[in-house]
Amino acid sequence: MKPEIRILGVDDMPFTFDDRRVGVVGVVMRGNHYIEGVLHTDIEVDGLDATTQLIELITSSKHAGQLRAVMVDGGALGGFNVVDGEQLHEATDIPVMTVTANQPDEEALIAALRQHFDDWQGRWNIMQKGELCRVPLRYPLYVKPFGLPLDEATEMLKLSIMRGALPEPLRVAHLIATGVKTGESYGRR
Repeated sequence: MKPEIRILGVDDMPFTFDDRRVGVVGVVMRGNHYIEGVLHTDIEVDGLDATTQLIELITSSKHAGQLRAVMVDGGALGGFNVVDGEQLHEATDIPVMTVTANQPDEEALIAALRQHFDDWQGRWNIMQKGELCRVPLRYPLYVKPFGLPLDEATEMLKLSIMRGALPEPLRVAHLIATGVKTGESYGRR
């Protein structure tokens, strides 16, 4: 795998549950060091449009033909606006992986979904797609790859981490999203 592989990292902006919509930032990076571009869309807080908005964002981008992977920060954006990694991969023909630093607490997720959504079962079914895998890096990550085997996903993660725990495309997307929304960015691990 080339070290200059182009990866799109996607994260949402900070929001409150009083907000109707939330911005989503995508950062196209070559490996772990060169930013090729920044993309933006918005989605409904706790809505059902994250997957379709990401499909539109990616397929309408001039970067689409060069992307070799999409990394999404977690399995949902804007609260519980669940990203269907399988559908995103099929619609864009680009491998997708959800990435998180912490193993999700399934019981807590189900309880929150049941409490807040009549359609909780449908959202949970989407969240159950794919296999959650622990990738033992310096700081372990939990990944669901769609459209690529775990060994390739692991290699992409290793290529895209500069220091710390998170792949640079996700870390930079988080910094930009936070800075645009709050006026100052702050990092994570």
